[in-house]
Amino acid sequence: MNKKQASALKDYIFITFGLLLFALGWLVFLIPSEITGGGISGVGAVLYFAAKIPVSATYLSINVVLVLIAIKILGANFGVKTIYSILTLSLFFALFQGLVKEPIVDDMFLSAVLGGMACGIGLGVVFSQGGSTGGTDIFAMIVNKYRNISPGRIILYCDAIIIASSYFVFQSPEKLVYGYVSMWVVSYSLDSFLSGANRSAQMFIVSKKYEKIADFINNEAIRGVTILDGTGWYTRENSKIIMSVVRKKETSLIFRKIKEIDPEAFITMASVMGVYGKGFDKIKL
Repeated sequence: MNKKQASALKDYIFITFGLLLFALGWLVFLIPSEITGGGISGVGAVLYFAAKIPVSATYLSINVVLVLIAIKILGANFGVKTIYSILTLSLFFALFQGLVKEPIVDDMFLSAVLGGMACGIGLGVVFSQGGSTGGTDIFAMIVNKYRNISPGRIILYCDAIIIASSYFVFQSPEKLVYGYVSMWVVSYSLDSFLSGANRSAQMFIVSKKYEKIADFINNEAIRGVTILDGTGWYTRENSKIIMSVVRKKETSLIFRKIKEIDPEAFITMASVMGVYGKGFDKIKL
């Protein structure tokens, strides 16, 4: 097995794990507590609560229709990973739905939070490997082709409508609120996972001993360094500015070394979400 095949296999293993975590979030926490959420999974949950139609059947059938429409309108741009994710998640729903019939925790709010966290982290794992679960993502791409509306806004509107539809099944404002809680937790967990996996810091360092600091970052921290020319407007003196992007976990070591080399150094640091290139993450499309 060459490196390309090994990398592809790793991606699919992580995607499968993420999909399993997403499915368990629904089947262990949300559905037993009669809480719905967004996406096509949410549509499947609403139909399951209303007519006992298996979530797997709804999820697979709607996604198949969306994929066929999207291929006709947008072209075959989805790739194997999206098809794999749809089929695998449908299989997980079919295999595991019904194994947990009663809520694991009695508190509905806790069920909404735990289910949302599991779904959000699972989606984060899938997205980090270049995968997609299809569903409202595909619908958003189709609408965006004809209307100048951001895909994120379309997905948000779809999720809000899907969760609101559960009111007609349960006639319960309380369960409606818990559905929106789960949607928010999914979004927050997803963002936190992705930003945490790619959390980096951009550092600007102004110091007269810039050469020693730059050598340390380059040779010891093993990070790239760019030297910029600057002028202090108050002193009218020329200065050198070190610019470097490092992982957040590496910053404490760099700060300690800068303090050792030049305690008077001026430093700014900003969080960066997503750094792509040598030494960081690969661009995945």
